[in-house]
Amino acid sequence: MAMGRAAPAIRPAALDDVPSIRAILASHGNDGPIVHGDVVGPYLRHLIEHGHTLVAADDGELVGFAATVDTGRGRHLADLFVRTDRLGQGIGRPLLDAVFEGAADRSTFASDDPRALPLYVRAGMSPLWPSIYLEGTAANLGESASGPRTEAATAGRIAGIELDWSGEDRRVDHGFWASQIEADSFVVLDAGAVVAAGHARARQASAVRVLDRLVVHPDAEPVGPTIAALRRAARDGPVFICVQGPSPVLRALLEAGFRVADRDTYMASRPDLIDPARLIPNPGMR
Repeated sequence: MAMGRAAPAIRPAALDDVPSIRAILASHGNDGPIVHGDVVGPYLRHLIEHGHTLVAADDGELVGFAATVDTGRGRHLADLFVRTDRLGQGIGRPLLDAVFEGAADRSTFASDDPRALPLYVRAGMSPLWPSIYLEGTAANLGESASGPRTEAATAGRIAGIELDWSGEDRRVDHGFWASQIEADSFVVLDAGAVVAAGHARARQASAVRVLDRLVVHPDAEPVGPTIAALRRAARDGPVFICVQGPSPVLRALLEAGFRVADRDTYMASRPDLIDPARLIPNPGMR
């Protein structure tokens, strides 16, 4: 903090703050043109209305924000960004402490910004594995007539499935995931039994669709159900997915010609907050 300058005031975010938050995100390359539909705006409004979102304000101007969501098994840091002209001025750590509110079980996906990982380690989270973002085409995945199939499902049904499998009540978040642009919510069945459930959507500016989030049954082999979900999400075109490093899905997709588009690091206070083989996370909300 500059000599004589008071620390920015931290307060709860309001919906009126969304344009200023988007400007901070855009300065970091995390928001951009709206081509197919708005993804970032609804996401931020959901975090403000249903998560725990704080902003740091200096003389009335937003200089940073942070948001967490309750996953039912801990608190997940969705975002922490400081305005680019205010980096290194001691704004991020107070925001991080305030948004976690002393939660013992915490997690996040740390960006490749070299400042992020040390900040999160000091906040009690350890780097556990890489989180790999892959892009490829559904045509390369193959399809078996006797393999898993998919069918449409409501957000309520998917939330009930996840609650039964993991004890995590994500009803509000599933409602949001099912409301995204060109959303497709579904279950994956194998021999008539549900083995996975999730959501897909369009992206804000890219024609590549996204497998936005998928949970696989705790006892199910994850590769087959995930590939079935990817085929559905892709709609015969390119598709994007976030795979955790320990997952066997990673090798299967690389062998199918998927390419690595990006990566970050999954960090948590405990290694058992997620099953990396059976969760395709939404990185913002886990």
